[in-house]
Amino acid sequence: MSLLALLLLQFMYLRKLMLTWLCVAISKLQTLHPDGAFIVAGDFNHCTLRSVLPKFHQNVSCTTRGHKTLDHVYNNVTDAYKVTPLPHLGQSDHLSLFLLPMYTPVIKCVKPTIRTVKIWLEGADSTLQHQFQHTDWSEFAAQATTDSQINIDIYTNSVLEHINRCVGRVTTHKKIKIFPNQKPWMNREVRLLLKARDAAFRSGDREAYSSARANLRKGICQAKLAHKQRIEEHFNSSDPRRMWQGIQSITDYKPPNTVPPSSSASLPDELNHFYARFDKNNEISLKAEHQPSELPLTLSTSAVYSTLRKVNARKAAEPDGIPGRVLKACAEQLAEVFTDIFNLSLAQTTVPTIFKTSTIVPVPKHSTASVLNDFRPVALTPIIAKCFERLIASHLKSCLPATLDPFQFAYRRNRSTEDAISMALHSALTHLDSQNTHVRMLFIDFSSAFNTVIPPKLISKLSQLGISTSICNWILDFLTNRPQSVKLDNLSSSIITLNTGVPQGCVLSPLLCSLFTHDCIPVYGSNTIIKFADDTMVVGLIKDDDESAYRDEVQHLAVWCATNNLELNTQKTKEIIVDFRRTRSHAHTPIYINGAVVERVSSFKSLASTSLMTSPGPITPPPWSKRHSSAFTSYGALRKFT
Repeated sequence: MSLLALLLLQFMYLRKLMLTWLCVAISKLQTLHPDGAFIVAGDFNHCTLRSVLPKFHQNVSCTTRGHKTLDHVYNNVTDAYKVTPLPHLGQSDHLSLFLLPMYTPVIKCVKPTIRTVKIWLEGADSTLQHQFQHTDWSEFAAQATTDSQINIDIYTNSVLEHINRCVGRVTTHKKIKIFPNQKPWMNREVRLLLKARDAAFRSGDREAYSSARANLRKGICQAKLAHKQRIEEHFNSSDPRRMWQGIQSITDYKPPNTVPPSSSASLPDELNHFYARFDKNNEISLKAEHQPSELPLTLSTSAVYSTLRKVNARKAAEPDGIPGRVLKACAEQLAEVFTDIFNLSLAQTTVPTIFKTSTIVPVPKHSTASVLNDFRPVALTPIIAKCFERLIASHLKSCLPATLDPFQFAYRRNRSTEDAISMALHSALTHLDSQNTHVRMLFIDFSSAFNTVIPPKLISKLSQLGISTSICNWILDFLTNRPQSVKLDNLSSSIITLNTGVPQGCVLSPLLCSLFTHDCIPVYGSNTIIKFADDTMVVGLIKDDDESAYRDEVQHLAVWCATNNLELNTQKTKEIIVDFRRTRSHAHTPIYINGAVVERVSSFKSLASTSLMTSPGPITPPPWSKRHSSAFTSYGALRKFT
């Protein structure tokens, strides 16, 4: 073999060896950084990197030396860069290559949004505390007094306006740009350090520039550490809402905007009239006469102060314009005047109009919202009104008997959705231990249960529960003559006054809705009606194929709903039949509600839990049906549902 052939073989061996080494090095980096972008550039004369790394793409298509393409640029992202040839540098005989990214940066894809934020001046809290401490609140009551009668609306509005004026003196508004690629840890201190670094660079002072860069690095580290601590605080408490907020912050989750883009200003009005569709031909009921022997509820200043101190300071201002920060920081100074307003409202059984004015924000029920019914109306009411409602709710709960509606698991101490599911399973499994038995479970769905509550019917039920006349009259006033408007992005609807329903988003609404359904109880002892707010489950324990009691129960429930103005949604109402018998005399007959057949399913998600039940058919009983029934029996004995 000639010397030339030996040299050629040696060259080919070395080329293959170098490519192998390069492949091993790149593979190690890809293992460490699987999501990284890799760029390999060099003089690949008589060789190609794709022979060992076939997933890398070569970007250079122009000649780089004479009529040959010797310089290659490889990367693991298809069509990531566009290569433009430039003149050679110095004495090099190779052309320079300029790599221009083909992708569009996020900052250029989405325009920055302009937001107006409220800036609190230094010492704002102490200034407000000083102003409110030296305010003579009795003057506001005197100005609202006519013929020895204080007008609750004028009194409340004047107090709230004064608070807003004081807040306006210690705050300023500023427009800021929010960029799509803005880091979550970015804060005011880092922005100031960035400006200081840029100013030092423009000045030409190397020492100042070096010091500014060091300060910026230190500031970024501190900002990241503070952001990390804020995220960790979400998981240090037992609040599931804060936990989910922490998870969303970590994953940078942003819910999709499912609100359809409104081409005109008519969409908010359409939604507002749609939400008010149950308010037709409903006359306002007169308040009951106050009994002289009944003293109105009187709230203490300490109770109001304690409630104000629990307000979330980061809560944004609602229709009254007063942010939660003011109520929390100035609770001691504002507790007295708000106690006077609350007690005056209870004595007059009149709720200030501003307290029951609500701004409806449509919240999509699911990700594919397209029609009006796909949006749930959530009412935004003043924070101070929520504090008032919280005090009333606490009083209502203390007046209710402990044995009231034992199968209502919502808004009761030491009860949860798990208790409701456990009660249903305990009843079903215990019954299925007997011979020739099966269980039918009906999951009721109401259409807009909150919006269909008739206030006079609710007040009648509250009176039967022993709630005082003054509180009943106050609740009646709270639920009637409610101004409501819908806000959608930057559009707002006209105001509609409602006299039907309980607004979703208020503190009192869930409790009132559960009290409205407290008399929905089974007629037959073999049936159980388990409720969690407006979620209702009918459990029918059937023996010897006698379903008459269960079917009568369903019809009685339909009549009760019609009497109480609740609409049954038969399309979303489902039924599960649990039958472990190997042989049965006949097939199960479907249930009809208002002439519509109820769909039978094998599983159903109820009360935020997935209740899995076997579908009807000749099946083998699962091993847990008998072995674990004793465990459920023991669990039911240990946990008291009273």
